[in-house]
Amino acid sequence: MSTLDALVEKTASSGTRVVSVACAADPAVLEAVEMSVMKGIASFLLFDDEDRLRLAIKDRYPELDGHPYITLIHTDSDEEAAEKSVRAVSGGDAQVLMKGNLPTALILKAVLNGEYGLRTGKVLSHVAAFEVDGYNRLLFVTDAGMNIAPTLEEKAQIIRNAVAAARACGVKLPIVAPLAAIETINPAMTPTTDAASLVVMNQRGQIKDCIIDGPLALDNAVSIESAKHKGITSETAGLADILVVPSIEAGNILYKSLMYFAKAKVGGIIQGARAPIVLTSRSDSAESKLYSLALAIQASKN
Repeated sequence: MSTLDALVEKTASSGTRVVSVACAADPAVLEAVEMSVMKGIASFLLFDDEDRLRLAIKDRYPELDGHPYITLIHTDSDEEAAEKSVRAVSGGDAQVLMKGNLPTALILKAVLNGEYGLRTGKVLSHVAAFEVDGYNRLLFVTDAGMNIAPTLEEKAQIIRNAVAAARACGVKLPIVAPLAAIETINPAMTPTTDAASLVVMNQRGQIKDCIIDGPLALDNAVSIESAKHKGITSETAGLADILVVPSIEAGNILYKSLMYFAKAKVGGIIQGARAPIVLTSRSDSAESKLYSLALAIQASKN
C-alpha cells in the first residue's frame, strides 16, 4: 500500500469497527468523526457532557445528529470520560480508543489502570505512517512520541509494535532500519551497537515477521543509490519500511521535518496496549486524524 488514502479505502471496505472517544465535544475531533462516518470506516461511542456534545454537533456537524453510527454517552468530567471510554474498549464494546479534548496524561492514566485499563506488560510506543512524495510506499517512523531514551529491549518491543502496524497495512515482511549517525558499529555510539544487537535478535527469531538491517544512517535506509555509494552490501539497505529512531528527540525532529519540510501526510497511533490508541494533538489536521483512525482500525484487526 503506497498511500494513506488507499489505507482509508481499504478500511472502509473491510467492515465497520467501533471507536471509543474520550471528551469528544471538540470541533477538530468531531470533524474527523464526521469524515470517518461519511466514508463508512467506523462507528463511534462519544463520551462527554451530553448537552455540550449535542450543541457542538448541531452547530457544526448536523450530519452526525441521529446518525446510526453515532452513540452519545454522558459524562460529568474529563476523568469520567477517560475511564468510561477505556472501559468500553476493555469490555469489548469498542476496538479502538481515541483521545479527544483532554490531557494526554489523563487518558494514559486510565489506559494504565490496573482494574479496567488496557495494559499488556508491553512497551507503549508511537507508530507514525507517512506518505512521502517520491517514496513508493508508506514509511513508518517509531518512536517519536512516547519513549525518551529506549533501552535495547525496549527498542525490540518498539519494533514489534511497528511491525504489527505495518503488517496490518499490508506490508507482509517489513524491512526495519534502526537509525544511527553512521553505518558502522562504534562502541562509543550506543545506537550502532543496539542496531547490531537487534539484527542478531532478528536472525535468531527473537524479533519476528520482519527483516532488520542496521545500523544505517537515514540516507542509506531510504535510498538504494546512497547505500551503494557508501559501499554497503545489503539486499535491504535503501528499502526501509520502518525507521527506528534512537531517541525521542531524533524522532520528534524527523517526524516534524517530514511534515513541515517534505509536506508529508501522516497518521499515527499508540501500539502495545490491548487496543490501538489514537492520540492526536489539536494541531493535527482533520485529514491526519482520519488517517490515524484508519491506521488504528487496521491495527485493531491484528
